Amino acid sequence: MAGVDDTKLKILCLHGYRQNAQTFRERTGAFRKIVKSRAELVFVTAPNRVPPLPNEGGEQSADAASDTTDKADQMGWWFSREDDYYMAQDYTDCCKGYKESLEVVAQAIKEQGPFDGVLAFSQGAAFLSLICALREQNLSESPFQFDFVILVAGFKSRQSPHQKLYNTIVSLPSLHVYGDTDKVIQKEMSEELLPYYSDKVTLEHPGGHFIPASGPQKKVYTQFLDQMLEKKKRRV
Repeated sequence: MAGVDDTKLKILCLHGYRQNAQTFRERTGAFRKIVKSRAELVFVTAPNRVPPLPNEGGEQSADAASDTTDKADQMGWWFSREDDYYMAQDYTDCCKGYKESLEVVAQAIKEQGPFDGVLAFSQGAAFLSLICALREQNLSESPFQFDFVILVAGFKSRQSPHQKLYNTIVSLPSLHVYGDTDKVIQKEMSEELLPYYSDKVTLEHPGGHFIPASGPQKKVYTQFLDQMLEKKKRRV
């Protein structure tokens, strides 16, 4: 295909809760260094502004505690409660802001794509798992066109409107990264996602709630991306 760069992968990146495109980019420095010869990363910000809250448990406080951005710049992909609150462990009927987030990602793909893959972290990875199912259900007409995903500290959404999407098995190549000592998204929550992916690689690391980028992880990332790059070259 004319005009397609087959020397690098173009990857859309979805941040975690209480982050934005800039803070997520800053936190992925070591990962970006690992993949820079193989991938171009494009970061997008969620549309839902997270109100300032006192320090509380769960993903709310964990991301906020390590975030040096202005409170006004903390964003999320959806809320699990009507009062603009999100907790990964919530079982609720509320997914406020979810549709707006779908529109933001669809628009990013339309305007800044095409993308070969999507990398997502924490709530962003849970959101990506929903997008994958939507894509799988309507492959030819879906606005969510990409060829692989990397889900870091992902988990299964517990909001009731999302549950029907977990009837779908995702056939996209996927890399699932999660930490043994993650206290925000426990390892078991990430492992809950695995049965919904038929072509998967798992990377379990000894750390917590972050994108690991030491030697053992580097090898897994580069092998996975090299395989995706080889597939891209064959398509081109």
